Amino acid sequence: MNKNENVGLTDRLTGLKNYECFITEYEGMILNSVEKSEDLALAMIDIDRFMSINDEYGHAVGDEVIKAVSNHIVRSTPENAEIYRYSGDEFAVLFPDTEKEKAFLVMEKLRESFNFDSKDMERKVDVTLSIGISSSPEDGNRITEIVRKAEGALFRAKKAGRNKVCLSREEKMITKTSHYTYEQLQRLAELAKKEGMGEAILLREGLDDLLKKYDY
Repeated sequence: MNKNENVGLTDRLTGLKNYECFITEYEGMILNSVEKSEDLALAMIDIDRFMSINDEYGHAVGDEVIKAVSNHIVRSTPENAEIYRYSGDEFAVLFPDTEKEKAFLVMEKLRESFNFDSKDMERKVDVTLSIGISSSPEDGNRITEIVRKAEGALFRAKKAGRNKVCLSREEKMITKTSHYTYEQLQRLAELAKKEGMGEAILLREGLDDLLKKYDY
């Protein structure tokens, strides 16, 4: 039985828990880690050039790649790790009571040891993984913030040539007044107060939505 089996909340292809389960369980795990003053690391794993694999070899091979990656993640992570199929070719792994540097070592070994067995294929299918890691409370205590920083680290891994693991890092933002009108900043301040959130968090969430809209 898959260690992540959870009836009604599993991904059909891999048997891993799905995105909805990730959001629900992550909320509880964050609260638990805060109460116990423990670190909670998050790793976001993405299959490099997955669209090209689908286009060149077909979706059947793409599905086999996804299943191979999911099985490798299950085999290569500690028993207490929670594993999810986050989206199409992206996976999320939560590491309770684990600093992100320790999670880095686990993910680096996972990345190095992955090999897609394509013996039945006429041509070898090269499959590599890029990974980004963040953690609570170092990177925040809100899901959106921690996920965004892990995906930022994942983006850096991709930009650095793929097939790498990167840790989240402290971010620097350009002064808001350089790009927004006084009225916009006033409305932003009112929204932040109403929602009990930082203005920087709201701005970053808006920018993330914009980038996703244009698939960038």
